[in-house]
Formats: sequence, structure tokens, C-alpha cells
Amino acid sequence: MTLTADQTRRRAQHHYNASLELCPARQLLEAISSKWVTLVMLALEEGPQRHSGLRRRIPGASQKMLTSTLRSLERDGLIHREVTASVPVRTDYELTPLGRSLLPIIFDMKEWAEDNMDAVAASRQHHDRDRASVTPGH
Repeated sequence: MTLTADQTRRRAQHHYNASLELCPARQLLEAISSKWVTLVMLALEEGPQRHSGLRRRIPGASQKMLTSTLRSLERDGLIHREVTASVPVRTDYELTPLGRSLLPIIFDMKEWAEDNMDAVAASRQHHDRDRASVTPGH
């Protein structure tokens, strides 16, 4: 029996396993779980933004990191880059429908982080204090 390309693709999707090193799903998970991806996606949620606007909205993001993140998101189909011929050239970035479909997950992660940061901070402090009291070599 010969399968169509769509049938082959659907069959392969059932065999993705993000735990495997070479799995495309794992590679995508690594790409979308970056803090910079999360922050860019949240900044673009409100609508198209220019590079300079994104830099203002995401403190600590270097021009190089932001450019790299935007290129990666564009390659993955999560954002669209619109270049307008003007002086200077204007470039706007906006979420694609695929990118928008990821937003609920990002919002859930952001909410979880905000809701649980105090508990995590207390755990970190407790863990670090316990590790500091252990004698080296034991």
C-alpha cells in the first residue's frame, strides 16, 4: 500500500517522542522554551512591534539576542516580519496564527511563575543553606 504525503506525515506525528535527542518535537520544544522566546511572544501579543520597540519592552535583551530570537521565531513560522521600504527601512514583527496558538501556554507558564515565585525562592534559599552547611568531600 502506498501512502500519500499527508498520510506519511500523520503517521510520523504519532511517533514523535520529545524525549529522544534527535526528535523534531524535542528540537522545537528546546526552541520555544527559551526565556527570550517567551518574552518576545508576550511583547508581540498586543500587536505588531518594531525591533526598537521590542528592545524597550524587553529589558536586558541585547540587539544580537533579540535579532537571533526574531529570526528563529520567523523561521519556525511563529512570527511574520514585514519590511517597508522607507528611509530608514521599517521592519515590523507580528505573531502569526501559529504563534497566537502558542500564547495560551505561554500565559499559563507566566501565571504559574508569578503565582509560585515566592515558594520557589524559599525552596532555593533552603536548598542553598543546606548545601552550604555540608562539609566538602562528604
